[in-house]
Amino acid sequence: MKESNAAIPSMFTTLRYKDARKAIQWLLKAFGLEPGFVTPTEGDLVGHAEMFYGAGGIMFGSEKENDDPLGTVNQAQCAGIYMIVEDVDSHYARAIAAGAGIAMDIYDTDYGSREYTARDFEGHLWSFGNYRPERPTAS
Repeated sequence: MKESNAAIPSMFTTLRYKDARKAIQWLLKAFGLEPGFVTPTEGDLVGHAEMFYGAGGIMFGSEKENDDPLGTVNQAQCAGIYMIVEDVDSHYARAIAAGAGIAMDIYDTDYGSREYTARDFEGHLWSFGNYRPERPTAS
């Protein structure tokens, strides 16, 4: 699913992981993200990592002591991610097989999307569905 840089969106979700190195492997296996640029730092920490799915992506790094400027305390509950997938049912099965915790079972919405929500291995919420928002056109 490689895309040109022109197709990369102007906004990315950012996360912190206690074990960012494990996150790279887990997100690849469970959710099908592709690894991108990774900047290692001291010890086993990751200074910056990027992963992509289609034209979207996330950026993350290792959680560090005193690394909470917003005072969010539990960073896993302060953000959520929505990822567009073509085959929601097979993606759901893949996530379960990799040990993702299902927070909301697969369902059909009243606006025509098929979706589910899972928690990754550190508790971050990820929602997956086939709904693709469209930018409104000027009238």
